[in-house]
Amino acid sequence: MQIEQLSAWTDGSDQPFIIAGPCSAETEEQLFKTAKELKENGINVIRAGVWKPRTRPGTFEGIGEDALKWIQKIKKELDVKFAIEVANAQHVELALKYGIDILWIGARSTVNPFTVQEIADALKGHDVPVLVKNPLNPDLALWIGAMERLNQAGITKLGAIHRGFSTSKKTKFRNLPQWQMALELKRKYPEMPMICDPSHIAGKRDMIQELSQKAMDLVFDGLIIESHIDPENAWSDAAQQVTPTHLKEILEALVLRHTKSDNPEFQTHLAELREKIDELDREIFETLADRMKIVDEIGEYKKDNKVTVFQINRYKEMMKARGEWAEELHLNDEFMENVFSLIHDAAIRRQTLIMNETEEKA
Repeated sequence: MQIEQLSAWTDGSDQPFIIAGPCSAETEEQLFKTAKELKENGINVIRAGVWKPRTRPGTFEGIGEDALKWIQKIKKELDVKFAIEVANAQHVELALKYGIDILWIGARSTVNPFTVQEIADALKGHDVPVLVKNPLNPDLALWIGAMERLNQAGITKLGAIHRGFSTSKKTKFRNLPQWQMALELKRKYPEMPMICDPSHIAGKRDMIQELSQKAMDLVFDGLIIESHIDPENAWSDAAQQVTPTHLKEILEALVLRHTKSDNPEFQTHLAELREKIDELDREIFETLADRMKIVDEIGEYKKDNKVTVFQINRYKEMMKARGEWAEELHLNDEFMENVFSLIHDAAIRRQTLIMNETEEKA
C-alpha cells in the first residue's frame, strides 16, 4: 500500500496525534462548549458522532445532517478540525459537502467488504484522511483488506484505529485490547499511522489513563478519546467519556518514551540482555523440535492402533498441569493458555497428517 506519513497530513509535530470530542453531537450548544474547552486545552482535532450505529433500534442514533451544519459553524468560529464516522456513500458525500477534515470507518462497517467498497468508491478523487477501526473480531486480514480497498481508490492518507475486539467473556474491558493484533499490523506496515481508542477498549473513564499510557509505551502514533462537557448526562457512552479538563490531566500525565537511547552504557547492557534472549529462544526452538519428534512417534502409534488423534481427557489433564506450572513460575494464565494452545494445535495437525499417511511436516 502507498501510505503517506502522519506528519504529511497533521501539524508535523513529534507529539502524539490527539483527536477528542463527544461520542455524539447532541445539541449545537453541547458540541460548541465541548469543542471550545478542548481547544482551550490544546486539542485542535475534534471528534463527534453524527450518525450512531446502535445495536438495537429505538436508541439515540445521531442527529445527522443538522449536526454537520453545527460542525461547519464551529470549525470557522474556533478554527479547529473535525473527524466523524461514515458508514455509507451518502455519509461520505455529506461529510465532504460540509468540509469534514478526517473520516473514520467504524468497527461494524470494517467487517463488511461491500460497505467498505461503497465508501471507497464514494471517496475516489478526494484527498481526505481516512482512519479505519479494527473489525469487531480479531481478523487482521479483514482489517488490512478494508485499508487496501481505500488505498486502491486513491486514499493515501490512511491510518488505523485500534479500539479492541468484542468478546462474550466477562472482563474488565469493554473490548479486549489484544495489543498483538495492532502490533502485527504495524509490523506489516511500519508507515501506517496507528491510533489507539482507549475509550472503547475501556468502556469506563477510570481506565483511560492506563490504556493511553500502554499505547504510548507500544509506540502508537496517537489517541482518539471521547470527551464531553457533561459526561454523566451524555446521550451515549456516558461511562467512558471524560471532561476536557480531565482529558488535559490524562494527556499531561503521559510519559513519552524514546524508541532508542544514545547512552553507551544502556546500549551495551541492552545488547548483552538481547544476546541472552537469543540463546534462550534457540533453546526453546530446539526443545519444540524434540517435542514434535515425540508427537510424530505418538501419531504413528495411534495410527497403528486405530486411536483418534484428539484425546479430550488428555488435553484437559495437560491444560490443568500447565496452568499449575505457569502459576508456580509466575506466568500469566492467559499467556500460558495461548502459547500451549498453539503448540497443541501444531501437534494435532502433525498427527492428522500421519493418520492420512502424509509425509509433509507442519
